Amino acid sequence: MDINKFFIIIFGIFSLAMISISCADRNGKESPDAGAGSLAKATFAGGCFWCMEPPFEKLEGVREVISGYTGGHKPNPTYKEVSGGGTGHIEVVQVIYDPEKITYAELLEVFWRQIDPTDPDGQFVDRGRQYRAAVFYHNEEQKRLAEKSKEDLQKSGRYGKPIITEILPAPAFNRAEEYHQDYYKKNPIRYNFYRLNSGRDRYLKKIWGERKEEKQMGSSDKKFIKPSKEELKRKLTPIQYKVTQEEGTEKPFDNEYWDNKRSGIYVDIVSGEPLFSSLDKYDTGTGWPSFTKPLEPGNIVEKEDWSLFFGRTKVRSRLADSHLGHVFPDGPAPTGLRYCMNSTALRFVPVEDLDEEGYGQYKGLFEKK
Repeated sequence: MDINKFFIIIFGIFSLAMISISCADRNGKESPDAGAGSLAKATFAGGCFWCMEPPFEKLEGVREVISGYTGGHKPNPTYKEVSGGGTGHIEVVQVIYDPEKITYAELLEVFWRQIDPTDPDGQFVDRGRQYRAAVFYHNEEQKRLAEKSKEDLQKSGRYGKPIITEILPAPAFNRAEEYHQDYYKKNPIRYNFYRLNSGRDRYLKKIWGERKEEKQMGSSDKKFIKPSKEELKRKLTPIQYKVTQEEGTEKPFDNEYWDNKRSGIYVDIVSGEPLFSSLDKYDTGTGWPSFTKPLEPGNIVEKEDWSLFFGRTKVRSRLADSHLGHVFPDGPAPTGLRYCMNSTALRFVPVEDLDEEGYGQYKGLFEKK
């Protein structure tokens, strides 16, 4: 063998050996990517995952809270499929946390304070097995701690019924659609309306009281702040801005909702606060959408209007202070009122999208009795 070839072969073998040793060393220690392995994972089901994100995200040591689905038989399910109950999935949040800063036992304590552990068929306003409460453990130690915390809670005598929350091995996790992630931050008005009407907070206050450190644990701290004029001009069309911000009036019979006959609710174009229902809409022949009453009277503000040299009552939204239209005393029974609104001040949410958009508490209005 040529001496040069011999040395080349020896050098190659030596280089491969050094690479192998280097890889073994690196795999044995925590690299930047492997560093994520020092984090742990916890999976909890507590009904609507929108309401389960805030209490965990507030905790020191929690890196991320992800809304998703688990336990079903269909790969990559959609929200509509899961919420319909046909895939066998359950809504969950997956909590990524640093065990050196917060323990799994502490996470369990927060979990129990968000749910009704005696309800086998859902949580609060959300009914069906896809909304039931459960703990999904990722290892035997999590299982042991979860079972112990459940046993301790039952012995506490806090509940008058048996605690039936399941403790199950964690199956595959499917991340929910992006618009569900941090929903309470992205859509604070819709989230707070949903949460207020879900019955969750009333129940939790009854069971746990309202200790200072727990107050508003699950609610969004982000309240609606009306955007600046510049922001509104960017967000709204010229006619929407003119109507809502300058008390303009759109043309009759030439607007989006005057002849809309679909079932659903109408919300403020700026804030999203619920205002009117299609159940109270009727045809006045005037060319503007008209209603006999508001869906949420507390979201309506009525003021005197003398801009035309005779008295009228103008209608504005409470949070966004948008000009909506006027109310007149010439409507049909049972109220005798006609809330004559501008389509451009409203956004219509069809009944099939109420859950998805955070107005699920109104679905019952449209169910046939």
